[in-house]
Amino acid sequence: MRSFGLLFLAITGCVFAGESVILKSGSTLHIDRHEADGGKIRLYTGAGFIEMDAVTISSFEADEVIPTVPVAPPPVAVVTPPPTPAPSPANMTPQELADAAADKYNLPRKLVRSLMGAESAFQSKAVSPKGAIGLMQLMPATAQTLGADPNDPVQNVDAGTRYLRDLLVKYDGQLWHALAAYNAGPGAVEKYRGIPPYQETIKYIYRIHDAYTKP
Repeated sequence: MRSFGLLFLAITGCVFAGESVILKSGSTLHIDRHEADGGKIRLYTGAGFIEMDAVTISSFEADEVIPTVPVAPPPVAVVTPPPTPAPSPANMTPQELADAAADKYNLPRKLVRSLMGAESAFQSKAVSPKGAIGLMQLMPATAQTLGADPNDPVQNVDAGTRYLRDLLVKYDGQLWHALAAYNAGPGAVEKYRGIPPYQETIKYIYRIHDAYTKP
């Protein structure tokens, strides 16, 4: 038993995974595992094994397994992608130009698109029999007053939307009056003190109103 005592003293200060042997004397021995061989018990440790009489052992208890704390991976470098540049006005579609101008002049996007659709069917090179030019069908004199080149789609849409905004302000937000003035001119609205009785203008107003208000 002397060899057992020396082994016990050598390992009592260490912590092992495996199980504990509870001796009838009250002592505890940490081992890796054990095997029964008749009236003997083999107690295995990393250095080998020892044999003891089974009657000297009270019980075996599994050691509590302390889970290994996983090592956190290195932090992921978060790279903020550069903001997607807004498309250049020169590369915008007519619809995008309408939306940008609507936002600039605080008008509903759908209204500006509806007016553009009625005026030019979104064709930047459209020219009317009366000489109106471009997406918003600006007359040369009107474009000159607004300081815009009517042949430049960006300037055309910006000026036409600004003109619509100014007409809405002029007529206290009355959409039909503003549309009538856009189509037939403010002089006609003043002359008739409201919507002029022009078939073309009335159809124009209805067309834009329907496109603007439909779901």
